[in-house]
Amino acid sequence: MHGIRSLVSLALLGWASAQQSIAFGPAFSLGPTKSWIREATTTLVLPKAPSPQKDRLALWPGMGTSNGDLIQALAVSFSDPAANCGARAGQWCTWASTLQGSQLGGKQVPASGGDKLVMAYKFNDSTGKYDQTVTVNGKVVSSLSTSSGQAQGWGTAVEAQDQASKSVVAAHQYLDTTIILNSADLTFRDTLRLTDADSSGLTTSDNGKTWKVTTINIHQHSF
Repeated sequence: MHGIRSLVSLALLGWASAQQSIAFGPAFSLGPTKSWIREATTTLVLPKAPSPQKDRLALWPGMGTSNGDLIQALAVSFSDPAANCGARAGQWCTWASTLQGSQLGGKQVPASGGDKLVMAYKFNDSTGKYDQTVTVNGKVVSSLSTSSGQAQGWGTAVEAQDQASKSVVAAHQYLDTTIILNSADLTFRDTLRLTDADSSGLTTSDNGKTWKVTTINIHQHSF
């Protein structure tokens, strides 16, 4: 499967499987690669949370892996954010997370519209795990390491569960996205798919090992 379709399939099998309804909105997706992804970093500029907040609206950049895992740092708007991460009404909860049969996660913390969330995934050769961090406005707030095989693709998602599937999601951006493969794969650019999104373009300066996207624009979406 192409990028986000693989990620969506994983999400349907895991975190979302207990929900009454689920819908996916705009997306930028890459993969699968003929190599595998060693490292991926992006900065999500959080939009305002939907109003009113309903369960559950999630924004995430994810990597589907050879083990069938989904590495997905999350920013989630809950109907009761205080009960989930101590956030105020109108805030998001954000944390490092991997869907691995069950949902594994690091510490959940509040974040607000306009905050810059750096979501970074890096393969650790010494442990064979992916180390994941979420940084909010320059401060690391959540981390997680999981044995997940090798990442095959990378993509963004707008995921609405239950009552959030009636929400309007504001336009938002991912900035300074970098994806580093284990070995060069020039065909990786051919896997790019955009759904209700646009970007500054996918570039490489080392013949296909390191790929960069300056700006990904996710359009406003009504479910």
